[in-house]
Amino acid sequence: MPILTTTMLALLHQLFDPARPWGAAVIGILFLAAALTAAKLLHVWVHRLISHTPALIDPTAASFFGQLAEVICFLLALIVYAHLVPALRRFGETMLASAGLVSVVIGLAAQNTLGNLISGFSLLLYRPFAIGDVLTINTPTGKETGTVKEFTLGYTKLLTDDGRWIIVPNSNIASNIIIRIK
Repeated sequence: MPILTTTMLALLHQLFDPARPWGAAVIGILFLAAALTAAKLLHVWVHRLISHTPALIDPTAASFFGQLAEVICFLLALIVYAHLVPALRRFGETMLASAGLVSVVIGLAAQNTLGNLISGFSLLLYRPFAIGDVLTINTPTGKETGTVKEFTLGYTKLLTDDGRWIIVPNSNIASNIIIRIK
């Protein structure tokens, strides 16, 4: 007696058939779970790497590239998923045909976000400060001093002595004068 009957195989085929709505949904959930797992594993790995080898690895760069790798996990899952589902593949081919127009629209819509991302790469390359440095920056309320606690793809987070968080877009830090105290 076979373990899987032909009826069970047919049901499994329908459940995982990307051409059917339920199959596309099931595969989408599996890809999302895989991307979430990969991103979580990368996050844990980067933080362990930073904590176990702080003399060998720059925590600022490791944190920055770890976040970038997490974003890439989700993008890869989305691209492969879109390639597997026939309806999305046709949509992707149509979008590729109009990629020039789409890239201009997305570029204009995400100008600030892309500016922060590119400024983040620039700050990482030139390293005017690192995690743990104390900076003085100009804010709308005046000069503020805080310790760099986190450097992300889009923002730098400073913690003041009185416990307030100052979250500054990377494009602002790259284009303004900052004073590094320590």
